[in-house]
Amino acid sequence: MPATTVTFGEIMLRLTPPGFERLLQCPTLHATFGGGEANVAASLASLGLPAAYVTILPQANPLADAAIGELRRFGIDTSHIARSTGRMGIYFLETGASQRASRVVYDREGSAFALASVKIDWPRVFAGAGWFHVTGITPAVSQAAACLALEAARTARSMGITVSCDLNFRKNLWKWGKKASEVMPDLVKVSDVLIANEEDIQMALGVASDVDVHAGALDRSSYRGLTEAVLREYSYLRGIAVTLRESKSASHNVWSACLHDGKDFLLSRTYDIAHIVDRVGAGDSFAAGLIYGMQTNLGSQGALDFAVAASCLKHSVPGDINRVSLDEVKALLSGGGSGRVQR
Repeated sequence: MPATTVTFGEIMLRLTPPGFERLLQCPTLHATFGGGEANVAASLASLGLPAAYVTILPQANPLADAAIGELRRFGIDTSHIARSTGRMGIYFLETGASQRASRVVYDREGSAFALASVKIDWPRVFAGAGWFHVTGITPAVSQAAACLALEAARTARSMGITVSCDLNFRKNLWKWGKKASEVMPDLVKVSDVLIANEEDIQMALGVASDVDVHAGALDRSSYRGLTEAVLREYSYLRGIAVTLRESKSASHNVWSACLHDGKDFLLSRTYDIAHIVDRVGAGDSFAAGLIYGMQTNLGSQGALDFAVAASCLKHSVPGDINRVSLDEVKALLSGGGSGRVQR
């Protein structure tokens, strides 16, 4: 069994109108929990790997208690979660359909995580761990959160723990005084594995891309040059994976990914997802799948294919978290994507 994967970030209350309704079209909102790094931990636990999640939640708060309870139901180690002053972060999701895009509204200013007024004993957190995962969402929340993320990654690296970083650029979050391109390079410099899409690379790292994501179909071979440019700039990276999404509409996407492991440029199988239920969290399920593949020695191509299959399935699951099993991912990899009833 691989060693524990530790993730660090903010978990939020997620409020969503029923079905494909507009926000507050009716007075009902469906309440769940979600957040990039929490989603990764939950996916890994669902796939059978040990996972621990670190965050900062408000004290004596029933929403925070419920969030911890949800994480524990997946078997995630929550023993390193800190409690402090502040509130619970919230985000509202309006699910798109056809040509109407999905929309996210954040309400997380002043959250306990954004204030980040506690000290975390990272060497204790990482005792016995083998992998650390963080995303660019965490340093975007606040300067205090950015400092904690960098401290965590540097500590993990110094302890010989593999560090993965999903750039996850969120333009609506970078409001605290610095641009992503001023902060994220320092985090990437202490990472081993980088996960991104073409916009993340351009906005968070300042690496120019001539990839046209608005074209009718992506030229997957053009990503070789993009990944090679990143690896030249950050030569200590062991690999970079880039998710490739062709948006035909909010309901119909073509999904695949590529991986450059420093030697070979690899392309995954392509999935045509014609009826998307919920695409939020797909990138997190890809990251979890890639970590799973690398932790279980599937090889570069095997890890890439596993990650794309796992994240393809996420598009069929409502909520942030990819609630699929290892057997379901393996079934899709073996060609079982017809959707026939399993009896």
